[in-house]
Amino acid sequence: MPEEPTLALAVEDMTCGHCARTITSAVEAAFPDAKVEADIATHRVTISGRVDARVVADVIAAEGYTPVVLEAADGNVGSKPA
Repeated sequence: MPEEPTLALAVEDMTCGHCARTITSAVEAAFPDAKVEADIATHRVTISGRVDARVVADVIAAEGYTPVVLEAADGNVGSKPA
């Protein structure tokens, strides 16, 4: 079975459990089939599933956070939301 694409983002202003839950809920609302993991200690959000890196970054930014794409299956690396 092929591995699902993965997207990793740095979200330096994700500092607490509330932040992590807010980001996780927002991404899951936009991409219900995605698996979202938010790690407060590393300020990293990892998403498994077919998602669009720019849309995910925009969704997180709309919640008031500053995401930076670190790794994306679609090659959209190092981008910030418009």
